Amino acid sequence: MTPSPRHSSPSRSADRPAVGRRAVLGAAAAAAAAPALVGLSAPASAAPADRSRSPRALPGGGDLGPNVIVFDPSTPGIQAKLDEVFKKQESAQFGTGRYALLFKPGTYHGLNAQLGFYTSIAGLGLSPDDTTINGDVTVDAGWFNGNATQNFWRSAENLALVPVNGTNRWAVAQAAPFRRMHVRGGLNLSPAGYGWASGGYIADSRIDGQVGPYSQQQWYTRDSVVGGWLNAVWNMVFSGVEGAPAQSFPNPPYTTLGTTPISREKPFLYLNGSEYRVFLPEKRTNARGVTWGNGTPRGTSLPLSQFYVAKPGVTAATLNEALAQGLQLLLTPGIYHLDQPVQVNRANTVVLGLGYATLVPDNGVTALKVADVDGVRLAGFLIDAGPVNSATLLEVGPQGASADHSANPTTVQDVFIRIGGAGPGKATTSMVINSRHTIVDHTWVWRADHGDGVDWETNRADYGVRVNGDDVLATGLFVEHFNKYDVQWFGQRGRTIFFQNEKAYDAPNQAAIQNGSIKGYAAYKVADSVTAHEGWGLGSYCYYNVDPSIVQHHGFAAPNAPGVKFHNLLVVSLGGNGQYERVINDTGSPTSGTSTVPSTVVSYP
Repeated sequence: MTPSPRHSSPSRSADRPAVGRRAVLGAAAAAAAAPALVGLSAPASAAPADRSRSPRALPGGGDLGPNVIVFDPSTPGIQAKLDEVFKKQESAQFGTGRYALLFKPGTYHGLNAQLGFYTSIAGLGLSPDDTTINGDVTVDAGWFNGNATQNFWRSAENLALVPVNGTNRWAVAQAAPFRRMHVRGGLNLSPAGYGWASGGYIADSRIDGQVGPYSQQQWYTRDSVVGGWLNAVWNMVFSGVEGAPAQSFPNPPYTTLGTTPISREKPFLYLNGSEYRVFLPEKRTNARGVTWGNGTPRGTSLPLSQFYVAKPGVTAATLNEALAQGLQLLLTPGIYHLDQPVQVNRANTVVLGLGYATLVPDNGVTALKVADVDGVRLAGFLIDAGPVNSATLLEVGPQGASADHSANPTTVQDVFIRIGGAGPGKATTSMVINSRHTIVDHTWVWRADHGDGVDWETNRADYGVRVNGDDVLATGLFVEHFNKYDVQWFGQRGRTIFFQNEKAYDAPNQAAIQNGSIKGYAAYKVADSVTAHEGWGLGSYCYYNVDPSIVQHHGFAAPNAPGVKFHNLLVVSLGGNGQYERVINDTGSPTSGTSTVPSTVVSYP
């Protein structure tokens, strides 16, 4: 069943929740119906811990804390526990609760795991098929009157699902990855009633049946297998996906790449017998399909004893001491206040968060800095800006980093950044990528447009993502609402596959966003000095609700150089609240009226 098209803009009526996320987003509804395991028993190529310090000041391993809830098939009361967590987290958009729900290998029956905010669910096998739930892992939007545009910060990984009615519902927005999942049936990405939805991201997953986006405006799917794809609204992007629809942008708006140039899947926790280990998937080039399709994945693993298992309340000094000893970091669910940066100096270091572990930099520090070294893996955590302005929140490589990391890049995966919403926060530039060859694989960098501490100056954040390093690849880049540029790209040979953006809703007037002689700051700006850059499937939306008369000259800005190329760009005015004059530079038709119809450019130049 496909929903009827919807063209009217929602009102801010009293019966709607007070938060104002994307009041018009979604006005356009759907219009149409692994290879063998390597080195499992050996540690990955990280430097060994310094054995000269004896006894070691900080131990590795240990329990995972109270907010990591582990089930096996014989655990009594699983559904009741799932319901208990969901009740706490369903509408706790800016709450402090953090949970990871982990399922040991085996088969589970009759479960419906509804996921609220800051909740991760995952299997503990090496393959998704090691852990089968005869039931569902559900995200819906009943808490928000059927509007799924605020279903952020939750995840599902490494499970096989046999949905009760044949189709699993996963109606999410940003920062809600669906990784290493096997759905033995279909996948519905819209909320019940086909309300508004704005997501989303799938990777390394197999959906045996059809994926039905319905009302989802945009979606990125990477290195997966799908049995079919029902429809598109504004911007559906696929790379390395078996069964993806053919390239057809803008009608329907499918951007399809046969392979992903470089990918390396996110590290994950699993059980080897009774021992916890962290698996580190190997890098793939020209990737297509899942990593686990022919059995266990390729890569290496580390025992939990090589990780400092951090609990909320630990200091940055202790985290840095653990790193200096040669330990990796496992951040258990909770909120971590930092009075100095977490400093990752060693090649092949893993920093893995569970249950949306959240780093809050205090007194204007940077939350995390990475040296210019090979193979660092940052994954699965949230950085929440503090009330004192930080110059940066995450730095990958120091300024001027130039080492070649092509053989063993750093990956930044499911690392999300927020400025405001949970309270006042400020940061001049959120994420800075200085190291060459870095892969940013799924991020949402968000200057909050609703919640607490939200105002043009209260949660001031001028720049979202700044890329200075050469040869950086972004797969699944979501960056929204910054006071000036959302993305600035200075490095050579950068590539982006899928970009989703909204300009800042709350600009008070045209003068506040004036960029010299240009009306507004581009959402995605490639520096004039760049001679090689390429992007596929990039969209920017405006909803200037404070001053709907604001005009944004373009969504994208780039030098006119033979090596700078864009494919399948769009800009959208949400309900006519602000307009774009062009799509990229001085090219593309203007948006107009209140129709919320994209203006597109198929190829630039």
